[in-house]
Amino acid sequence: MKLFTLYGVVFFSFLSGSVYAASFNCDKAETPTEHAICEHRTINDADVKMATTYNIIKRLVPMGTRGMIQDEQVKWLQLRDQCGNSSRCLSEVYKMRQQKLNLYMERVYQQGPF
Repeated sequence: MKLFTLYGVVFFSFLSGSVYAASFNCDKAETPTEHAICEHRTINDADVKMATTYNIIKRLVPMGTRGMIQDEQVKWLQLRDQCGNSSRCLSEVYKMRQQKLNLYMERVYQQGPF
């Protein structure tokens, strides 16, 4: 239950800054992908949720697993950036990444921090 509370607090703290997506300042967006994330509320929300989940998981898993998840994130960011300004593509890659992160989170829920 404490994990759900922590997740909620972190999630809503990200929402309080309207100028920011979860992982970058929209005022400093440079790429077509970054602009699309900032311009589409649903994609921005997906970015907030994904970044929050990712940051929580990073703190709950051991170093080996953490390194693997960070490597996956770097590869995923490269995939995401290939979408350019396509909101459909961005929605799909965010959905895919969130599903993967949810699997890690489910493992944490079931076993506790590994």
